[in-house]
Amino acid sequence: MKKACVIGWPVSHSRSPLIHNYWLKKYGLEGLYERREVEPEHLSEFLRNLGANGYVGCNVTIPHKEAALQVIQNIDDIVRRTGSLNTVWVENGQQQATSTDGEGFYRNLLACVPGFSIVGKSVIVLGAGGSAKAIIERLLRAGVGEIAVLNRSAGRVEELKAVFGPQIRTLTPDRFVSESKAASLLVNTTSQGMKGQPPLDIDLSALPPNAVVADLVYVPLETQLLKAAKARGLQVAGGLGMLLHQAVDGFEKWFGLRPEVTNELYDYIARDIVKDAQ
Repeated sequence: MKKACVIGWPVSHSRSPLIHNYWLKKYGLEGLYERREVEPEHLSEFLRNLGANGYVGCNVTIPHKEAALQVIQNIDDIVRRTGSLNTVWVENGQQQATSTDGEGFYRNLLACVPGFSIVGKSVIVLGAGGSAKAIIERLLRAGVGEIAVLNRSAGRVEELKAVFGPQIRTLTPDRFVSESKAASLLVNTTSQGMKGQPPLDIDLSALPPNAVVADLVYVPLETQLLKAAKARGLQVAGGLGMLLHQAVDGFEKWFGLRPEVTNELYDYIARDIVKDAQ
């Protein structure tokens, strides 16, 4: 029986087992996906012995996404550019790695707003961490015009410029409203607005009527940012959809079948999130 897992420290919050075991059952595949808590000092040993421990692969979550780069040698261009990974699989006895976060975001965006094109458009990204890197990398491959990054630390934005080039620029808080007039997409990659975190206080009044607002937070399912966007009549893309779409490629690599993200799956995971929030 093929087995995969998600590793982190801690990892009890992960909903990846719900997603992958749902697909295994739906498609009648013999397999198992489980959580494995791996302390940082044991990360290298665990990854090097992944196959020996009976796993065909794993997801990597906080705090291991960057540290895992020191262990796994066979990485793709996405990992090289973003500096982190989230999906590992064993191929011909060798560990391979990629990051599916950017692809998951982009597929969810197109699923939520069919026909949406980012080619040549202006985007505002809130935050400059690992998730922002993954999304910026994917938007650049999709042909985005420019990306303005608003972050508390300007130094982090300078790091993004060094990696991704002149299409990235710094956006200061005092310029947000005026510059949002030309934005086709606004993306929140920060934890603000998440349950237990400070709210995201931002003015959406100047966004064009055809702009799209995306939030990576999925607890709660509908953040205040998304509610405010909907109140303005803007189209939105929530964080749960990204979580589901980023899981597709890993499942295919581990279990040999490309699964589908359906409304039924969305509702199944959404119910668990709502139950957990009560």
